[in-house]
Amino acid sequence: MILVLISINTGTYDFGQQSAFKILWAMITQDSQLLKTDEYIIAQVRLPRIIMSILIGSMLAVSGTLLQGLFKNPLATGDLIGLTSGATLLAAVAIVLGKHFRAYIPDVLEYSIVGLFACVGALLAMWLVYKISTSAGKTHVVVMMLTGVAITAVGFAITGFLIYMAKDEELRDLTFWNLGSLAGASWSKNAILSLLLIISYTKLLTRGKSLNAMMLGENDAYHLGINVEKLKKQIVVITALMIGSCVAFSGTIGFVGLIVPYILRSLFRSNYTFILPLSAIFGGILLLAADTLSRSVAAPSEIPIGILTALMGGPIFIVILMKYKKHLS
Repeated sequence: MILVLISINTGTYDFGQQSAFKILWAMITQDSQLLKTDEYIIAQVRLPRIIMSILIGSMLAVSGTLLQGLFKNPLATGDLIGLTSGATLLAAVAIVLGKHFRAYIPDVLEYSIVGLFACVGALLAMWLVYKISTSAGKTHVVVMMLTGVAITAVGFAITGFLIYMAKDEELRDLTFWNLGSLAGASWSKNAILSLLLIISYTKLLTRGKSLNAMMLGENDAYHLGINVEKLKKQIVVITALMIGSCVAFSGTIGFVGLIVPYILRSLFRSNYTFILPLSAIFGGILLLAADTLSRSVAAPSEIPIGILTALMGGPIFIVILMKYKKHLS
Protein backbone atom coordinates (compact mmCIF):
# COMPACT_ATOMS: atom_id res chain seq x y z
CA MET A 1 0.00 0.00 0.00
CA ILE A 2 2.87 2.39 0.82
CA LEU A 3 4.43 1.67 -2.57
CA VAL A 4 1.08 2.33 -4.30
CA LEU A 5 0.80 5.71 -2.56
CA ILE A 6 4.38 6.62 -3.52
CA SER A 7 3.67 5.62 -7.12
CA ILE A 8 0.50 7.75 -7.23
CA ASN A 9 2.55 10.75 -6.15
CA THR A 10 5.32 10.09 -8.71
CA GLY A 11 5.20 11.66 -12.16
CA THR A 12 5.91 14.72 -14.27
CA TYR A 13 2.51 16.38 -13.81
CA ASP A 14 2.57 19.15 -11.18
CA PHE A 15 -0.43 19.23 -8.84
CA GLY A 16 0.63 22.64 -7.49
CA GLN A 17 0.51 23.03 -3.72
CA GLN A 18 -1.61 19.90 -3.28
CA SER A 19 -0.22 16.38 -3.12
CA ALA A 20 -1.62 13.44 -5.05
CA PHE A 21 -2.83 11.99 -1.74
CA LYS A 22 -5.06 15.01 -1.06
CA ILE A 23 -6.46 14.84 -4.59
CA LEU A 24 -7.13 11.12 -4.20
CA TRP A 25 -8.96 11.80 -0.95
CA ALA A 26 -10.94 14.60 -2.65
CA MET A 27 -11.95 12.09 -5.35
CA ILE A 28 -13.11 9.60 -2.72
CA THR A 29 -15.11 12.25 -0.81
CA GLN A 30 -16.36 13.80 -4.10
CA ASP A 31 -15.08 17.27 -3.24
CA SER A 32 -16.68 19.88 -5.53
CA GLN A 33 -13.46 21.95 -5.61
CA LEU A 34 -11.50 19.15 -7.26
CA LEU A 35 -9.99 20.18 -10.60
CA LYS A 36 -10.97 17.96 -13.55
CA THR A 37 -7.38 17.88 -14.81
CA ASP A 38 -6.07 16.61 -11.47
CA GLU A 39 -8.83 14.01 -11.30
CA TYR A 40 -8.05 12.83 -14.85
CA ILE A 41 -4.33 12.40 -14.12
CA ILE A 42 -5.03 10.28 -11.03
CA ALA A 43 -8.02 8.29 -12.31
CA GLN A 44 -7.10 7.77 -15.96
CA VAL A 45 -3.29 7.88 -16.04
CA ARG A 46 -1.63 6.90 -12.77
CA LEU A 47 -4.09 4.45 -11.21
CA PRO A 48 -4.50 2.36 -14.41
CA ARG A 49 -0.71 2.27 -14.74
CA ILE A 50 -0.26 1.12 -11.14
CA ILE A 51 -2.88 -1.62 -11.57
CA MET A 52 -1.32 -2.76 -14.86
CA SER A 53 2.17 -2.96 -13.35
CA ILE A 54 0.83 -5.14 -10.51
CA LEU A 55 -1.10 -7.42 -12.89
CA ILE A 56 1.70 -7.84 -15.43
CA GLY A 57 4.40 -8.27 -12.77
CA SER A 58 2.30 -10.91 -11.05
CA MET A 59 1.63 -12.88 -14.24
CA LEU A 60 5.24 -12.75 -15.43
CA ALA A 61 6.50 -13.97 -12.04
CA VAL A 62 3.95 -16.81 -11.86
CA SER A 63 4.72 -17.81 -15.46
CA GLY A 64 8.43 -18.02 -14.65
CA THR A 65 7.76 -20.02 -11.48
CA LEU A 66 5.53 -22.50 -13.32
CA LEU A 67 8.01 -23.02 -16.16
CA GLN A 68 10.91 -23.47 -13.75
CA GLY A 69 8.91 -26.06 -11.84
CA LEU A 70 7.97 -27.85 -15.05
CA PHE A 71 11.52 -27.90 -16.46
CA LYS A 72 13.18 -28.36 -13.04
CA ASN A 73 15.54 -25.60 -14.14
CA PRO A 74 15.97 -22.22 -12.34
CA LEU A 75 16.78 -20.53 -15.68
CA ALA A 76 13.55 -21.58 -17.45
CA THR A 77 11.38 -18.58 -18.35
CA GLY A 78 9.11 -17.54 -21.21
CA ASP A 79 12.22 -16.09 -22.89
CA LEU A 80 13.94 -19.47 -22.86
CA ILE A 81 11.18 -21.56 -24.44
CA GLY A 82 10.47 -19.04 -27.19
CA LEU A 83 7.21 -17.45 -26.00
CA THR A 84 8.60 -13.93 -25.65
CA SER A 85 10.45 -14.26 -28.95
CA GLY A 86 7.26 -15.33 -30.76
CA ALA A 87 5.29 -12.46 -29.28
CA THR A 88 8.02 -9.94 -30.13
CA LEU A 89 8.36 -11.24 -33.69
CA LEU A 90 4.69 -10.87 -34.62
CA ALA A 91 4.52 -7.49 -32.87
CA ALA A 92 7.44 -6.38 -35.08
CA VAL A 93 5.60 -7.75 -38.14
CA ALA A 94 2.54 -5.68 -37.20
CA ILE A 95 4.62 -2.52 -36.68
CA VAL A 96 6.72 -2.76 -39.85
CA LEU A 97 4.35 -4.51 -42.28
CA GLY A 98 1.00 -3.55 -40.75
CA LYS A 99 0.31 -0.88 -43.34
CA HIS A 100 0.01 -3.57 -46.02
CA PHE A 101 -2.86 -5.47 -44.38
CA ARG A 102 -4.40 -2.87 -42.06
CA ALA A 103 -7.11 -2.17 -44.67
CA TYR A 104 -8.39 -5.74 -44.32
CA ILE A 105 -8.75 -5.55 -40.53
CA PRO A 106 -12.04 -4.40 -38.92
CA ASP A 107 -11.93 -0.82 -37.58
CA VAL A 108 -12.62 -2.01 -34.03
CA LEU A 109 -9.35 -3.99 -34.05
CA GLU A 110 -7.18 -1.49 -35.95
CA TYR A 111 -5.62 0.14 -32.88
CA SER A 112 -5.09 -3.22 -31.15
CA ILE A 113 -3.32 -4.88 -34.05
CA VAL A 114 0.16 -4.92 -32.44
CA GLY A 115 -1.16 -6.36 -29.20
CA LEU A 116 -3.23 -8.99 -30.98
CA PHE A 117 -0.28 -10.05 -33.11
CA ALA A 118 1.93 -10.31 -30.01
CA CYS A 119 -0.58 -12.57 -28.28
CA VAL A 120 -0.95 -14.75 -31.38
CA GLY A 121 2.86 -14.92 -31.70
CA ALA A 122 3.24 -16.33 -28.18
CA LEU A 123 0.52 -18.92 -28.84
CA LEU A 124 2.07 -19.95 -32.17
CA ALA A 125 5.50 -20.29 -30.56
CA MET A 126 3.94 -22.41 -27.81
CA TRP A 127 2.15 -24.62 -30.35
CA LEU A 128 5.35 -25.12 -32.36
CA VAL A 129 7.44 -25.93 -29.28
CA TYR A 130 4.80 -28.35 -28.00
CA LYS A 131 4.35 -30.00 -31.40
CA ILE A 132 8.07 -30.62 -31.91
CA SER A 133 8.67 -31.87 -28.36
CA THR A 134 5.70 -34.28 -28.23
CA SER A 135 5.74 -37.80 -29.61
CA ALA A 136 3.49 -40.78 -28.90
CA GLY A 137 1.40 -38.61 -26.59
CA LYS A 138 4.36 -37.77 -24.33
CA THR A 139 6.08 -34.40 -24.06
CA HIS A 140 9.86 -34.44 -23.63
CA VAL A 141 10.84 -31.52 -21.41
CA VAL A 142 14.48 -31.35 -22.54
CA VAL A 143 13.45 -31.34 -26.22
CA MET A 144 10.90 -28.63 -25.44
CA MET A 145 13.57 -26.43 -23.89
CA LEU A 146 16.03 -26.92 -26.76
CA THR A 147 13.25 -26.23 -29.28
CA GLY A 148 12.49 -23.02 -27.42
CA VAL A 149 16.12 -21.93 -27.67
CA ALA A 150 16.07 -22.56 -31.43
CA ILE A 151 12.78 -20.68 -31.91
CA THR A 152 14.13 -17.77 -29.85
CA ALA A 153 17.21 -17.54 -32.08
CA VAL A 154 15.16 -17.64 -35.29
CA GLY A 155 12.57 -15.21 -33.94
CA PHE A 156 15.11 -12.60 -32.94
CA ALA A 157 16.95 -13.03 -36.25
CA ILE A 158 13.77 -12.26 -38.23
CA THR A 159 12.96 -9.40 -35.83
CA GLY A 160 16.46 -8.02 -36.49
CA PHE A 161 15.78 -8.15 -40.24
CA LEU A 162 12.51 -6.26 -39.74
CA ILE A 163 14.38 -3.64 -37.70
CA TYR A 164 16.83 -3.32 -40.61
CA MET A 165 13.88 -2.76 -43.00
CA ALA A 166 11.98 -0.36 -40.72
CA LYS A 167 11.62 3.34 -41.41
CA ASP A 168 12.45 5.95 -38.76
CA GLU A 169 8.99 6.08 -37.17
CA GLU A 170 8.63 2.30 -37.22
CA LEU A 171 12.12 1.95 -35.77
CA ARG A 172 11.19 4.18 -32.83
CA ASP A 173 8.06 2.10 -32.20
CA LEU A 174 10.10 -1.12 -32.33
CA THR A 175 12.71 0.32 -29.95
CA PHE A 176 10.13 1.34 -27.35
CA TRP A 177 8.36 -2.01 -27.77
CA ASN A 178 11.54 -4.00 -27.20
CA LEU A 179 12.46 -1.92 -24.13
CA GLY A 180 9.03 -2.26 -22.52
CA SER A 181 6.70 0.43 -21.19
CA LEU A 182 3.50 0.71 -19.13
CA ALA A 183 2.62 4.14 -20.53
CA GLY A 184 -0.28 2.72 -22.55
CA ALA A 185 -2.18 1.51 -19.47
CA SER A 186 -5.96 1.87 -19.45
CA TRP A 187 -8.90 0.47 -17.50
CA SER A 188 -10.08 -1.59 -20.50
CA LYS A 189 -6.67 -3.28 -20.80
CA ASN A 190 -6.63 -3.90 -17.06
CA ALA A 191 -10.05 -5.54 -17.28
CA ILE A 192 -8.74 -7.99 -19.92
CA LEU A 193 -5.60 -8.71 -17.89
CA SER A 194 -7.64 -9.18 -14.70
CA LEU A 195 -9.97 -11.67 -16.39
CA LEU A 196 -7.03 -13.65 -17.77
CA LEU A 197 -5.28 -13.56 -14.38
CA ILE A 198 -8.35 -14.91 -12.57
CA ILE A 199 -8.84 -17.74 -15.08
CA SER A 200 -5.13 -18.65 -15.11
CA TYR A 201 -4.66 -18.55 -11.35
CA THR A 202 -7.81 -20.59 -10.75
CA LYS A 203 -6.32 -23.34 -12.92
CA LEU A 204 -2.68 -23.28 -11.86
CA LEU A 205 -2.06 -21.40 -8.61
CA THR A 206 -3.12 -24.42 -6.56
CA ARG A 207 -0.77 -26.81 -8.39
CA GLY A 208 2.10 -26.35 -5.95
CA LYS A 209 1.90 -29.93 -4.65
CA SER A 210 1.86 -31.27 -8.23
CA LEU A 211 5.00 -29.29 -9.08
CA ASN A 212 6.66 -30.52 -5.89
CA ALA A 213 5.93 -34.07 -7.05
CA MET A 214 7.31 -33.26 -10.53
CA MET A 215 10.61 -32.32 -8.87
CA LEU A 216 10.96 -35.99 -7.86
CA GLY A 217 10.65 -37.07 -11.49
CA GLU A 218 7.81 -37.67 -13.91
CA ASN A 219 7.48 -41.38 -13.11
CA ASP A 220 7.25 -40.72 -9.37
CA ALA A 221 4.70 -37.96 -9.97
CA TYR A 222 2.64 -40.33 -12.14
CA HIS A 223 2.64 -43.00 -9.40
CA LEU A 224 1.46 -40.36 -6.93
CA GLY A 225 -1.68 -39.96 -9.06
CA ILE A 226 -0.74 -36.82 -11.02
CA ASN A 227 -1.71 -36.61 -14.68
CA VAL A 228 1.72 -35.44 -15.81
CA GLU A 229 0.89 -34.84 -19.48
CA LYS A 230 -2.25 -32.87 -18.65
CA LEU A 231 -0.29 -30.73 -16.17
CA LYS A 232 2.41 -30.01 -18.78
CA LYS A 233 -0.18 -29.00 -21.35
CA GLN A 234 -2.00 -26.71 -18.92
CA ILE A 235 1.21 -25.00 -17.82
CA VAL A 236 2.51 -24.43 -21.35
CA VAL A 237 -0.82 -23.17 -22.77
CA ILE A 238 -1.72 -20.89 -19.87
CA THR A 239 1.78 -19.44 -19.50
CA ALA A 240 1.77 -18.73 -23.24
CA LEU A 241 -1.51 -16.83 -22.85
CA MET A 242 -0.23 -14.88 -19.85
CA ILE A 243 3.12 -13.97 -21.41
CA GLY A 244 1.52 -13.15 -24.77
CA SER A 245 -0.99 -10.83 -23.11
CA CYS A 246 1.70 -9.12 -21.04
CA VAL A 247 3.89 -8.53 -24.11
CA ALA A 248 0.81 -7.36 -26.02
CA PHE A 249 0.09 -4.57 -23.51
CA SER A 250 3.54 -3.60 -22.25
CA GLY A 251 6.16 -4.74 -24.75
CA THR A 252 9.11 -6.89 -23.72
CA ILE A 253 9.79 -6.80 -19.97
CA GLY A 254 12.38 -9.43 -19.13
CA PHE A 255 13.77 -11.11 -16.03
CA VAL A 256 10.70 -10.67 -13.75
CA GLY A 257 10.00 -14.39 -14.12
CA LEU A 258 13.61 -15.09 -13.15
CA ILE A 259 14.15 -12.67 -10.25
CA VAL A 260 11.05 -13.41 -8.15
CA PRO A 261 11.23 -17.26 -8.16
CA TYR A 262 14.96 -17.10 -7.40
CA ILE A 263 14.42 -14.91 -4.31
CA LEU A 264 11.52 -17.05 -3.10
CA ARG A 265 13.43 -20.29 -3.64
CA SER A 266 16.25 -18.94 -1.50
CA LEU A 267 13.68 -18.54 1.31
CA PHE A 268 11.45 -21.60 0.78
CA ARG A 269 13.80 -23.84 -1.21
CA SER A 270 11.70 -25.50 -3.95
CA ASN A 271 8.40 -25.77 -2.10
CA TYR A 272 5.99 -24.58 -4.80
CA THR A 273 3.07 -24.69 -2.37
CA PHE A 274 4.47 -21.44 -0.97
CA ILE A 275 6.42 -20.17 -3.98
CA LEU A 276 3.49 -20.06 -6.44
CA PRO A 277 1.10 -17.81 -4.46
CA LEU A 278 3.94 -15.66 -3.14
CA SER A 279 5.31 -15.13 -6.65
CA ALA A 280 1.91 -13.73 -7.64
CA ILE A 281 2.26 -11.13 -4.87
CA PHE A 282 5.95 -10.26 -5.09
CA GLY A 283 5.93 -10.13 -8.91
CA GLY A 284 3.42 -7.28 -8.77
CA ILE A 285 5.43 -5.51 -6.05
CA LEU A 286 8.68 -5.83 -8.03
CA LEU A 287 7.28 -4.42 -11.27
CA LEU A 288 5.43 -1.60 -9.48
CA ALA A 289 8.69 -0.64 -7.74
CA ALA A 290 10.58 -0.77 -11.06
CA ASP A 291 7.92 1.36 -12.79
CA THR A 292 7.92 3.93 -10.00
CA LEU A 293 11.70 4.08 -10.21
CA SER A 294 11.59 4.44 -14.00
CA ARG A 295 9.39 7.54 -13.66
CA SER A 296 11.45 9.20 -10.93
CA VAL A 297 15.15 8.54 -11.66
CA ALA A 298 15.42 10.71 -14.78
CA ALA A 299 12.32 12.91 -14.38
CA PRO A 300 10.77 14.46 -16.40
CA SER A 301 11.96 11.75 -18.80
CA GLU A 302 11.03 8.11 -18.29
CA ILE A 303 13.50 5.22 -18.38
CA PRO A 304 12.04 2.20 -20.22
CA ILE A 305 11.09 -0.33 -17.57
CA GLY A 306 12.70 -3.21 -19.48
CA ILE A 307 16.11 -1.59 -18.91
CA LEU A 308 15.61 -1.55 -15.13
CA THR A 309 14.38 -5.15 -14.93
CA ALA A 310 17.34 -6.24 -17.06
CA LEU A 311 19.75 -4.38 -14.75
CA MET A 312 18.18 -6.19 -11.78
CA GLY A 313 17.90 -9.57 -13.48
CA GLY A 314 21.31 -9.74 -15.17
CA PRO A 315 23.35 -10.06 -11.94
CA ILE A 316 20.87 -12.61 -10.56
CA PHE A 317 21.20 -14.63 -13.78
CA ILE A 318 24.99 -14.68 -13.30
CA VAL A 319 24.62 -15.73 -9.64
CA ILE A 320 22.36 -18.64 -10.67
CA LEU A 321 24.91 -19.73 -13.30
CA MET A 322 27.74 -19.60 -10.75
CA LYS A 323 25.74 -21.72 -8.30
CA TYR A 324 24.91 -24.19 -11.07
CA LYS A 325 28.61 -24.36 -11.98
CA LYS A 326 29.52 -25.20 -8.36
CA HIS A 327 26.78 -27.84 -8.32
CA LEU A 328 28.27 -29.51 -11.42
CA SER A 329 31.77 -29.56 -9.94
